[in-house]
Amino acid sequence: MSVLDAAEPARPVGSTGDGLEPISRRSTAAIVADRIRSAIMRGTFPPGTQLGEVDLAQRLGVSRGPLREAMQRLVAEGLLRSERHRGLFVRDLDAADVRDVYTARTAIERAAAELLLAAPDRAPAVARLTTSIAAMEAAAAVGDAVALADADHDFHAELVAASGSPRLHRMSRTLLVETRMCLTALQQTAPPAEGLLAEHRALRDALSAGEAALMISLLKAHMDDAVSRILPVAGNAP
Repeated sequence: MSVLDAAEPARPVGSTGDGLEPISRRSTAAIVADRIRSAIMRGTFPPGTQLGEVDLAQRLGVSRGPLREAMQRLVAEGLLRSERHRGLFVRDLDAADVRDVYTARTAIERAAAELLLAAPDRAPAVARLTTSIAAMEAAAAVGDAVALADADHDFHAELVAASGSPRLHRMSRTLLVETRMCLTALQQTAPPAEGLLAEHRALRDALSAGEAALMISLLKAHMDDAVSRILPVAGNAP
């Protein structure tokens, strides 16, 4: 199936009278960017990989125009880097990048948690996190490390999305992809699955109980622990 097959069906649009037309579907470039972003996240394109336009256009079934636009979006997000006369490469993450990613994630997820804790009804958010935890439990039960990482990713994405802040959600998306770029190193020294599950259950339960100080403390400890596991494996011990 071509990447174009994922686009929503076109719908009639009417002029607004101000020179702008309603957008009826996502652009091909946006869909292509999603595909490449996902491939980077899952390690199909490891850090340092050079991305060739001709090969990617053929694999995705799109012309080079939308592909170039998609790749420029990913350059702007910081997932790709452009080298003059050489092309585009998946960014490498050094020790400073890892620390910075988790510092930014801590700030964004803390802000999301504070919004959720202040909400009059935390039950919908708790339900979303519980669904992610159930997926983590299912992956752990069969020893599927990748599915466990996927569900872990979803837990944090749901935490931010449930806050209702589109800006926090938008910022967190790139950070979560950058986090997954460290997936191999993280899996090699990851805590036992039950320990990882216990951390996420504790975060969920603190939100459910409205224990703000505890949730913020648990969130910071969760991020700090990940950094302490990733850096030594990469040979970048603090």
